[in-house]
Amino acid sequence: MGKYQRYAEYKDSGVDWLGEIPSGWEMWKLSHSYVEIGSGTTPSTSNEENFEGDIPWITTGELRENVIFDTNKKVSQKTIEQFPTLKKYPIGSVAIAMYGATIGRLGILGIEATTNQACCVMTKSKILNNKYVFYWLQAFKNEIIQLSSGGGQPNINQEKVASLKISASTVESQLQITKFLDYETAKIDRLIAKQEQLIALLQEKRQAVISHAVTKGLNPNATMKDSGVEWLGQVPEHWECIKIKYITTTFEQGWSPQCDSRPADSSEYGVLKVGCVNGGSFRNYENKALPPELEPRLQYVIQKKDLLVSRANTKELVGSAAVVQGDYPNLMLCDKLYRLKLCKDVLPEMVALYLSIGVVREQIELGATGASHSMQNIGQETIKELYYLLPPYQEALKILESVQQSNQRFEELVTKAQSAIHLMQERRTALISAAVTGKIDVRNWHSPHDAMVF
Repeated sequence: MGKYQRYAEYKDSGVDWLGEIPSGWEMWKLSHSYVEIGSGTTPSTSNEENFEGDIPWITTGELRENVIFDTNKKVSQKTIEQFPTLKKYPIGSVAIAMYGATIGRLGILGIEATTNQACCVMTKSKILNNKYVFYWLQAFKNEIIQLSSGGGQPNINQEKVASLKISASTVESQLQITKFLDYETAKIDRLIAKQEQLIALLQEKRQAVISHAVTKGLNPNATMKDSGVEWLGQVPEHWECIKIKYITTTFEQGWSPQCDSRPADSSEYGVLKVGCVNGGSFRNYENKALPPELEPRLQYVIQKKDLLVSRANTKELVGSAAVVQGDYPNLMLCDKLYRLKLCKDVLPEMVALYLSIGVVREQIELGATGASHSMQNIGQETIKELYYLLPPYQEALKILESVQQSNQRFEELVTKAQSAIHLMQERRTALISAAVTGKIDVRNWHSPHDAMVF
Protein backbone atom coordinates (compact mmCIF):
# COMPACT_ATOMS: atom_id res chain seq x y z
CA MET A 1 0.00 0.00 0.00
CA GLY A 2 3.11 2.18 0.00
CA LYS A 3 2.17 4.10 -3.13
CA TYR A 4 -1.00 5.52 -1.52
CA GLN A 5 -1.17 8.49 0.86
CA ARG A 6 -2.61 8.33 4.37
CA TYR A 7 -5.03 10.71 6.06
CA ALA A 8 -3.52 13.43 8.25
CA GLU A 9 -5.09 12.29 11.54
CA TYR A 10 -6.56 9.11 12.93
CA LYS A 11 -8.63 8.00 15.91
CA ASP A 12 -9.55 4.72 17.56
CA SER A 13 -12.55 3.09 15.86
CA GLY A 14 -13.58 1.34 19.06
CA VAL A 15 -13.50 -2.03 17.28
CA ASP A 16 -10.39 -4.13 17.89
CA TRP A 17 -10.17 -5.70 14.45
CA LEU A 18 -10.73 -2.38 12.66
CA GLY A 19 -8.06 -0.41 14.47
CA GLU A 20 -7.78 3.29 13.70
CA ILE A 21 -9.91 5.24 11.24
CA PRO A 22 -9.50 8.82 9.93
CA SER A 23 -10.50 11.42 12.50
CA GLY A 24 -13.31 12.73 10.31
CA TRP A 25 -14.94 9.31 9.85
CA GLU A 26 -17.76 7.77 11.87
CA MET A 27 -18.79 4.27 12.90
CA TRP A 28 -22.32 3.59 11.67
CA LYS A 29 -24.40 0.77 13.10
CA LEU A 30 -26.22 -1.00 10.26
CA SER A 31 -29.51 -1.15 12.18
CA HIS A 32 -29.45 2.66 12.55
CA SER A 33 -28.37 3.25 8.96
CA TYR A 34 -30.85 1.22 6.91
CA VAL A 35 -34.55 1.69 6.27
CA GLU A 36 -34.95 -2.08 6.40
CA ILE A 37 -32.83 -5.12 7.17
CA GLY A 38 -34.75 -8.30 6.45
CA SER A 39 -34.66 -11.88 5.29
CA GLY A 40 -37.02 -14.31 3.60
CA THR A 41 -38.29 -17.87 3.71
CA THR A 42 -38.54 -21.07 1.70
CA PRO A 43 -42.08 -21.76 0.46
CA SER A 44 -43.25 -25.34 0.71
CA THR A 45 -41.57 -27.38 -2.03
CA SER A 46 -44.39 -29.95 -1.94
CA ASN A 47 -46.59 -27.44 -3.72
CA GLU A 48 -45.06 -26.89 -7.17
CA GLU A 49 -47.30 -23.84 -7.72
CA ASN A 50 -45.21 -21.93 -5.17
CA PHE A 51 -42.38 -21.77 -7.69
CA GLU A 52 -44.37 -21.10 -10.84
CA GLY A 53 -44.08 -17.32 -10.87
CA ASP A 54 -41.72 -14.73 -12.35
CA ILE A 55 -40.42 -13.05 -9.16
CA PRO A 56 -36.76 -14.03 -8.53
CA TRP A 57 -36.08 -16.02 -5.34
CA ILE A 58 -32.46 -15.90 -4.16
CA THR A 59 -30.66 -18.63 -2.21
CA THR A 60 -27.20 -18.37 -0.64
CA GLY A 61 -25.77 -20.48 -3.46
CA GLU A 62 -26.38 -17.51 -5.77
CA LEU A 63 -24.37 -15.12 -3.60
CA ARG A 64 -20.90 -15.10 -5.17
CA GLU A 65 -19.61 -11.57 -4.52
CA ASN A 66 -21.62 -10.67 -7.60
CA VAL A 67 -24.52 -8.66 -9.00
CA ILE A 68 -27.52 -10.99 -9.27
CA PHE A 69 -29.57 -10.63 -12.45
CA ASP A 70 -31.37 -13.98 -12.42
CA THR A 71 -32.17 -16.90 -10.13
CA ASN A 72 -32.72 -20.63 -10.52
CA LYS A 73 -36.19 -20.45 -8.97
CA LYS A 74 -38.96 -17.88 -9.07
CA VAL A 75 -42.10 -17.37 -7.02
CA SER A 76 -45.44 -15.77 -7.77
CA GLN A 77 -47.22 -12.83 -6.17
CA LYS A 78 -49.73 -15.34 -4.80
CA THR A 79 -46.87 -17.18 -3.06
CA ILE A 80 -45.66 -13.92 -1.49
CA GLU A 81 -49.16 -13.24 -0.18
CA GLN A 82 -49.31 -16.73 1.35
CA PHE A 83 -45.97 -16.38 3.12
CA PRO A 84 -45.76 -13.08 5.08
CA THR A 85 -41.99 -13.42 5.66
CA LEU A 86 -41.40 -13.53 1.90
CA LYS A 87 -40.69 -9.95 0.79
CA LYS A 88 -39.60 -8.26 -2.41
CA TYR A 89 -36.39 -6.27 -2.00
CA PRO A 90 -35.42 -3.39 -4.30
CA ILE A 91 -32.65 -3.30 -6.89
CA GLY A 92 -29.33 -2.37 -5.30
CA SER A 93 -29.99 -4.13 -1.98
CA VAL A 94 -27.06 -5.99 -0.44
CA ALA A 95 -27.52 -9.63 0.59
CA ILE A 96 -25.24 -11.67 2.89
CA ALA A 97 -25.41 -15.41 3.59
CA MET A 98 -25.93 -16.28 7.23
CA TYR A 99 -25.72 -20.09 7.34
CA GLY A 100 -23.37 -23.04 6.89
CA ALA A 101 -20.74 -23.40 4.18
CA THR A 102 -21.88 -20.25 2.38
CA ILE A 103 -21.72 -17.99 5.44
CA GLY A 104 -20.40 -14.53 4.60
CA ARG A 105 -21.03 -14.73 0.86
CA LEU A 106 -22.36 -11.53 -0.67
CA GLY A 107 -24.45 -10.30 -3.55
CA ILE A 108 -26.00 -7.09 -4.84
CA LEU A 109 -29.50 -7.30 -6.28
CA GLY A 110 -29.53 -6.31 -9.92
CA ILE A 111 -33.22 -7.16 -9.95
CA GLU A 112 -36.15 -6.84 -7.57
CA ALA A 113 -36.13 -10.15 -5.72
CA THR A 114 -37.13 -12.25 -2.73
CA THR A 115 -34.79 -14.50 -0.73
CA ASN A 116 -34.76 -17.59 1.43
CA GLN A 117 -34.30 -17.48 5.20
CA ALA A 118 -30.49 -17.89 4.97
CA CYS A 119 -30.05 -14.47 3.34
CA CYS A 120 -29.95 -11.19 5.24
CA VAL A 121 -30.81 -8.20 3.06
CA MET A 122 -29.98 -4.52 3.56
CA THR A 123 -32.19 -2.26 1.45
CA LYS A 124 -31.71 1.53 1.41
CA SER A 125 -29.70 4.00 3.48
CA LYS A 126 -29.18 7.77 3.41
CA ILE A 127 -25.91 7.37 5.34
CA LEU A 128 -24.23 4.40 3.68
CA ASN A 129 -23.72 3.61 0.00
CA ASN A 130 -24.71 0.00 -0.71
CA LYS A 131 -21.74 -0.71 -2.97
CA TYR A 132 -19.45 0.63 -0.23
CA VAL A 133 -21.10 -1.66 2.34
CA PHE A 134 -20.72 -4.54 -0.12
CA TYR A 135 -16.98 -3.91 -0.24
CA TRP A 136 -16.74 -3.40 3.53
CA LEU A 137 -18.42 -6.73 4.23
CA GLN A 138 -16.06 -8.44 1.76
CA ALA A 139 -13.02 -7.04 3.56
CA PHE A 140 -14.14 -8.30 6.96
CA LYS A 141 -15.79 -11.56 5.98
CA ASN A 142 -13.55 -13.63 8.28
CA GLU A 143 -14.24 -11.35 11.24
CA ILE A 144 -17.98 -11.56 10.59
CA ILE A 145 -17.79 -15.36 10.47
CA GLN A 146 -16.10 -15.26 13.88
CA LEU A 147 -19.37 -13.86 15.25
CA SER A 148 -21.14 -17.07 14.25
CA SER A 149 -22.50 -19.70 16.58
CA GLY A 150 -23.27 -23.36 16.11
CA GLY A 151 -21.19 -26.48 15.62
CA GLY A 152 -21.02 -28.26 12.27
CA GLN A 153 -23.19 -25.59 10.65
CA PRO A 154 -22.09 -22.19 12.01
CA ASN A 155 -24.49 -19.31 11.46
CA ILE A 156 -24.99 -15.64 12.12
CA ASN A 157 -28.44 -14.18 12.53
CA GLN A 158 -30.10 -11.01 11.30
CA GLU A 159 -29.57 -9.31 14.67
CA LYS A 160 -25.81 -9.87 14.52
CA VAL A 161 -25.63 -8.46 11.01
CA ALA A 162 -27.72 -5.45 12.06
CA SER A 163 -25.41 -4.83 15.03
CA LEU A 164 -22.30 -4.50 12.86
CA LYS A 165 -20.65 -1.08 12.87
CA ILE A 166 -19.34 0.19 9.53
CA SER A 167 -16.46 2.65 9.27
CA ALA A 168 -17.32 5.37 6.74
CA SER A 169 -16.96 9.01 5.77
CA THR A 170 -19.52 11.02 3.80
CA VAL A 171 -21.62 9.40 1.07
CA GLU A 172 -19.61 11.38 -1.50
CA SER A 173 -16.36 9.95 -0.11
CA GLN A 174 -17.87 6.48 -0.11
CA LEU A 175 -18.70 6.87 -3.80
CA GLN A 176 -15.11 7.89 -4.49
CA ILE A 177 -13.82 4.84 -2.63
CA THR A 178 -16.15 2.51 -4.55
CA LYS A 179 -14.98 4.01 -7.87
CA PHE A 180 -11.39 3.40 -6.81
CA LEU A 181 -12.13 -0.17 -5.70
CA ASP A 182 -14.18 -0.95 -8.81
CA TYR A 183 -11.19 0.00 -10.95
CA GLU A 184 -8.43 -1.60 -8.87
CA THR A 185 -10.26 -4.85 -8.04
CA ALA A 186 -11.24 -5.24 -11.71
CA LYS A 187 -7.53 -5.20 -12.59
CA ILE A 188 -6.79 -7.84 -9.97
CA ASP A 189 -9.80 -9.92 -11.04
CA ARG A 190 -8.55 -9.93 -14.64
CA LEU A 191 -5.16 -11.21 -13.50
CA ILE A 192 -6.85 -13.90 -11.38
CA ALA A 193 -9.00 -14.91 -14.36
CA LYS A 194 -5.88 -15.33 -16.51
CA GLN A 195 -4.32 -17.63 -13.91
CA GLU A 196 -7.57 -19.61 -13.69
CA GLN A 197 -7.58 -19.97 -17.48
CA LEU A 198 -3.97 -21.15 -17.31
CA ILE A 199 -4.90 -23.80 -14.74
CA ALA A 200 -7.78 -25.00 -16.94
CA LEU A 201 -5.46 -25.22 -19.95
CA LEU A 202 -2.83 -27.10 -17.94
CA GLN A 203 -5.42 -29.59 -16.72
CA GLU A 204 -6.73 -30.00 -20.26
CA LYS A 205 -3.19 -30.53 -21.57
CA ARG A 206 -2.47 -33.01 -18.78
CA GLN A 207 -5.50 -35.08 -19.76
CA ALA A 208 -4.49 -34.95 -23.43
CA VAL A 209 -1.01 -36.23 -22.55
CA ILE A 210 -2.48 -39.09 -20.50
CA SER A 211 -5.00 -39.96 -23.20
CA HIS A 212 -2.34 -40.10 -25.92
CA ALA A 213 0.05 -42.13 -23.76
CA VAL A 214 -2.47 -44.85 -22.81
CA THR A 215 -4.06 -45.14 -26.27
CA LYS A 216 -1.14 -44.43 -28.66
CA GLY A 217 1.98 -45.08 -26.60
CA LEU A 218 5.24 -43.11 -26.48
CA ASN A 219 6.68 -44.07 -29.86
CA PRO A 220 5.45 -41.65 -32.55
CA ASN A 221 6.77 -44.02 -35.25
CA ALA A 222 4.92 -47.11 -34.03
CA THR A 223 2.95 -49.00 -36.65
CA MET A 224 -0.77 -48.55 -36.03
CA LYS A 225 -3.79 -50.76 -36.63
CA ASP A 226 -7.55 -50.39 -36.44
CA SER A 227 -8.59 -51.34 -32.91
CA GLY A 228 -11.92 -52.67 -34.15
CA VAL A 229 -13.62 -50.41 -31.60
CA GLU A 230 -15.12 -47.29 -33.14
CA TRP A 231 -14.50 -45.00 -30.18
CA LEU A 232 -10.85 -46.08 -29.83
CA GLY A 233 -9.81 -45.80 -33.48
CA GLN A 234 -6.18 -46.51 -34.38
CA VAL A 235 -3.92 -48.13 -31.77
CA PRO A 236 -0.35 -49.50 -31.78
CA GLU A 237 -0.21 -52.70 -33.82
CA HIS A 238 1.49 -54.76 -31.09
CA TRP A 239 -1.02 -53.80 -28.37
CA GLU A 240 -3.92 -56.05 -27.45
CA CYS A 241 -7.46 -54.68 -27.45
CA ILE A 242 -9.21 -56.72 -24.76
CA LYS A 243 -12.25 -56.40 -22.52
CA ILE A 244 -11.56 -55.59 -18.88
CA LYS A 245 -13.29 -58.76 -17.72
CA TYR A 246 -10.47 -60.78 -19.28
CA ILE A 247 -7.71 -58.99 -17.35
CA THR A 248 -9.33 -59.26 -13.89
CA THR A 249 -9.07 -62.11 -11.42
CA THR A 250 -11.50 -60.60 -8.89
CA PHE A 251 -14.37 -58.14 -9.35
CA GLU A 252 -16.43 -57.36 -6.26
CA GLN A 253 -18.17 -54.64 -4.28
CA GLY A 254 -18.19 -54.16 -0.52
CA TRP A 255 -20.79 -53.48 2.15
CA SER A 256 -22.32 -50.47 3.85
CA PRO A 257 -23.06 -50.92 7.54
CA GLN A 258 -24.34 -48.00 9.63
CA CYS A 259 -21.10 -46.21 10.55
CA ASP A 260 -20.11 -43.25 12.67
CA SER A 261 -19.72 -39.96 10.79
CA ARG A 262 -16.05 -39.58 11.81
CA PRO A 263 -13.00 -41.29 10.28
CA ALA A 264 -11.60 -44.36 12.02
CA ASP A 265 -8.47 -44.01 14.14
CA SER A 266 -5.57 -46.47 13.98
CA SER A 267 -7.17 -48.79 16.57
CA GLU A 268 -10.54 -49.02 14.79
CA TYR A 269 -11.96 -50.45 11.59
CA GLY A 270 -13.27 -48.06 8.99
CA VAL A 271 -15.43 -48.42 5.88
CA LEU A 272 -14.30 -46.41 2.86
CA LYS A 273 -16.45 -43.64 1.44
CA VAL A 274 -16.93 -43.43 -2.31
CA GLY A 275 -15.01 -40.14 -2.33
CA CYS A 276 -11.79 -42.01 -1.54
CA VAL A 277 -11.17 -42.36 -5.32
CA ASN A 278 -12.22 -38.88 -6.44
CA GLY A 279 -9.45 -37.13 -8.33
CA GLY A 280 -7.70 -40.35 -9.33
CA SER A 281 -5.63 -40.74 -6.15
CA PHE A 282 -6.55 -43.01 -3.26
CA ARG A 283 -7.38 -41.06 -0.09
CA ASN A 284 -7.41 -43.36 2.91
CA TYR A 285 -8.83 -40.66 5.20
CA GLU A 286 -12.13 -40.79 3.30
CA ASN A 287 -13.71 -43.38 5.55
CA LYS A 288 -16.23 -43.79 8.36
CA ALA A 289 -15.51 -45.55 11.63
CA LEU A 290 -17.18 -48.94 12.15
CA PRO A 291 -19.04 -48.99 15.49
CA PRO A 292 -17.32 -51.38 17.96
CA GLU A 293 -20.46 -53.49 18.33
CA LEU A 294 -20.32 -54.45 14.63
CA GLU A 295 -18.10 -57.31 13.53
CA PRO A 296 -15.76 -56.33 10.67
CA ARG A 297 -15.98 -58.26 7.40
CA LEU A 298 -12.32 -58.98 6.86
CA GLN A 299 -12.85 -60.25 3.31
CA TYR A 300 -13.35 -56.61 2.33
CA VAL A 301 -10.08 -55.31 3.83
CA ILE A 302 -8.27 -53.47 1.06
CA GLN A 303 -4.74 -54.31 -0.01
CA LYS A 304 -1.88 -52.78 -1.94
CA LYS A 305 -2.49 -52.65 -5.72
CA ASP A 306 -6.28 -53.00 -5.39
CA LEU A 307 -7.97 -51.00 -8.15
CA LEU A 308 -11.03 -49.21 -6.74
CA VAL A 309 -13.78 -47.87 -9.02
CA SER A 310 -16.76 -45.83 -7.83
CA ARG A 311 -20.01 -47.67 -8.55
CA ALA A 312 -22.40 -44.97 -7.31
CA ASN A 313 -21.49 -41.31 -7.54
CA THR A 314 -22.43 -38.05 -9.24
CA LYS A 315 -22.46 -37.94 -13.04
CA GLU A 316 -19.04 -36.29 -13.13
CA LEU A 317 -17.46 -38.79 -10.73
CA VAL A 318 -19.17 -42.13 -11.33
CA GLY A 319 -16.53 -44.56 -12.57
CA SER A 320 -13.66 -42.65 -10.95
CA ALA A 321 -10.76 -44.98 -10.23
CA ALA A 322 -7.67 -45.05 -8.01
CA VAL A 323 -5.07 -47.59 -6.96
CA VAL A 324 -4.38 -48.42 -3.30
CA GLN A 325 -0.68 -47.72 -2.77
CA GLY A 326 -0.25 -49.57 0.53
CA ASP A 327 -1.87 -52.10 2.84
CA TYR A 328 -4.61 -50.78 5.13
CA PRO A 329 -5.59 -53.69 7.40
CA ASN A 330 -8.22 -51.59 9.18
CA LEU A 331 -10.05 -50.23 6.08
CA MET A 332 -12.82 -52.08 4.25
CA LEU A 333 -14.56 -51.73 0.92
CA CYS A 334 -18.00 -50.09 0.82
CA ASP A 335 -20.81 -51.15 -1.49
CA LYS A 336 -20.47 -47.98 -3.58
CA LEU A 337 -17.03 -49.13 -4.70
CA TYR A 338 -15.90 -51.96 -6.96
CA ARG A 339 -12.59 -53.67 -6.22
CA LEU A 340 -10.71 -55.13 -9.16
CA LYS A 341 -7.71 -57.41 -8.78
CA LEU A 342 -5.87 -57.68 -12.08
CA CYS A 343 -3.82 -60.35 -13.82
CA LYS A 344 -0.13 -60.23 -12.93
CA ASP A 345 1.01 -58.66 -16.21
CA VAL A 346 -1.48 -55.78 -15.97
CA LEU A 347 -0.56 -52.59 -14.13
CA PRO A 348 -3.56 -51.31 -12.10
CA GLU A 349 -2.20 -47.74 -12.34
CA MET A 350 -2.43 -47.95 -16.15
CA VAL A 351 -6.02 -49.17 -15.96
CA ALA A 352 -6.90 -46.32 -13.57
CA LEU A 353 -5.39 -43.79 -16.00
CA TYR A 354 -7.26 -45.40 -18.89
CA LEU A 355 -10.59 -45.12 -17.05
CA SER A 356 -9.98 -41.36 -16.61
CA ILE A 357 -9.60 -40.38 -20.29
CA GLY A 358 -12.40 -38.68 -22.19
CA VAL A 359 -13.43 -41.41 -24.65
CA VAL A 360 -13.62 -43.99 -21.87
CA ARG A 361 -15.49 -41.60 -19.55
CA GLU A 362 -18.08 -41.18 -22.31
CA GLN A 363 -18.65 -44.93 -22.43
CA ILE A 364 -18.98 -45.11 -18.66
CA GLU A 365 -21.50 -42.26 -18.59
CA LEU A 366 -23.50 -43.90 -21.40
CA GLY A 367 -23.77 -47.04 -19.28
CA ALA A 368 -24.71 -45.21 -16.09
CA THR A 369 -28.26 -45.20 -14.76
CA GLY A 370 -30.06 -42.79 -12.46
CA ALA A 371 -31.15 -39.14 -12.53
CA SER A 372 -28.70 -37.05 -14.54
CA HIS A 373 -28.57 -34.32 -11.88
CA SER A 374 -27.95 -36.58 -8.86
CA MET A 375 -26.42 -39.93 -7.93
CA GLN A 376 -25.78 -42.33 -10.80
CA ASN A 377 -24.84 -46.00 -10.84
CA ILE A 378 -22.81 -48.25 -13.08
CA GLY A 379 -23.26 -52.00 -13.09
CA GLN A 380 -20.39 -54.46 -13.09
CA GLU A 381 -21.06 -55.29 -16.72
CA THR A 382 -20.48 -51.68 -17.76
CA ILE A 383 -16.89 -51.91 -16.51
CA LYS A 384 -16.31 -55.55 -17.45
CA GLU A 385 -17.40 -55.02 -21.06
CA LEU A 386 -15.21 -51.94 -21.59
CA TYR A 387 -12.37 -52.48 -24.05
CA TYR A 388 -8.89 -51.89 -22.64
CA LEU A 389 -5.65 -51.37 -24.56
CA LEU A 390 -2.99 -53.67 -23.16
CA PRO A 391 0.62 -52.86 -24.06
CA PRO A 392 3.51 -55.23 -23.30
CA TYR A 393 4.43 -55.11 -19.61
CA GLN A 394 7.80 -53.35 -19.97
CA GLU A 395 6.32 -50.77 -22.33
CA ALA A 396 3.49 -50.17 -19.86
CA LEU A 397 6.05 -49.45 -17.13
CA LYS A 398 7.75 -46.84 -19.34
CA ILE A 399 4.39 -45.24 -20.20
CA LEU A 400 3.44 -45.09 -16.54
CA GLU A 401 6.79 -43.53 -15.61
CA SER A 402 6.46 -40.94 -18.40
CA VAL A 403 2.93 -40.01 -17.33
CA GLN A 404 3.97 -39.69 -13.70
CA GLN A 405 6.83 -37.37 -14.68
CA SER A 406 4.60 -35.20 -16.86
CA ASN A 407 1.93 -35.12 -14.12
CA GLN A 408 4.54 -33.84 -11.68
CA ARG A 409 5.48 -31.03 -14.07
CA PHE A 410 1.85 -30.09 -14.56
CA GLU A 411 1.21 -30.16 -10.81
CA GLU A 412 4.15 -27.84 -10.21
CA LEU A 413 2.81 -25.37 -12.79
CA VAL A 414 -0.73 -25.58 -11.37
CA THR A 415 0.58 -25.08 -7.83
CA LYS A 416 2.52 -22.02 -8.99
CA ALA A 417 -0.62 -20.57 -10.62
CA GLN A 418 -2.73 -21.34 -7.54
CA SER A 419 -0.15 -19.61 -5.36
CA ALA A 420 -0.31 -16.54 -7.61
CA ILE A 421 -4.11 -16.52 -7.31
CA HIS A 422 -3.90 -16.78 -3.52
CA LEU A 423 -1.48 -13.85 -3.33
CA MET A 424 -3.68 -11.73 -5.61
CA GLN A 425 -6.77 -12.55 -3.56
CA GLU A 426 -4.92 -11.51 -0.42
CA ARG A 427 -3.84 -8.31 -2.15
CA ARG A 428 -7.44 -7.66 -3.21
CA THR A 429 -8.80 -8.11 0.32
CA ALA A 430 -6.02 -5.98 1.82
CA LEU A 431 -6.67 -3.18 -0.68
CA ILE A 432 -10.42 -3.18 0.05
CA SER A 433 -9.77 -3.26 3.80
CA ALA A 434 -7.33 -0.34 3.58
CA ALA A 435 -9.77 1.73 1.53
CA VAL A 436 -12.87 1.18 3.67
CA THR A 437 -11.03 1.88 6.92
CA GLY A 438 -9.19 4.93 5.64
CA LYS A 439 -5.73 3.40 5.89
CA ILE A 440 -5.20 4.90 2.43
CA ASP A 441 -6.54 8.22 1.19
CA VAL A 442 -8.06 7.99 -2.31
CA ARG A 443 -9.95 11.29 -2.30
CA ASN A 444 -7.67 12.68 -5.02
CA TRP A 445 -7.59 9.46 -7.04
CA HIS A 446 -8.76 9.67 -10.67
CA SER A 447 -9.44 6.81 -13.00
CA PRO A 448 -6.89 6.68 -15.85
CA HIS A 449 -9.91 6.50 -18.16
CA ASP A 450 -10.90 10.01 -17.07
CA ALA A 451 -7.78 11.43 -18.74
CA MET A 452 -8.30 9.64 -22.04
CA VAL A 453 -8.87 11.80 -25.10
CA PHE A 454 -10.90 10.30 -27.90
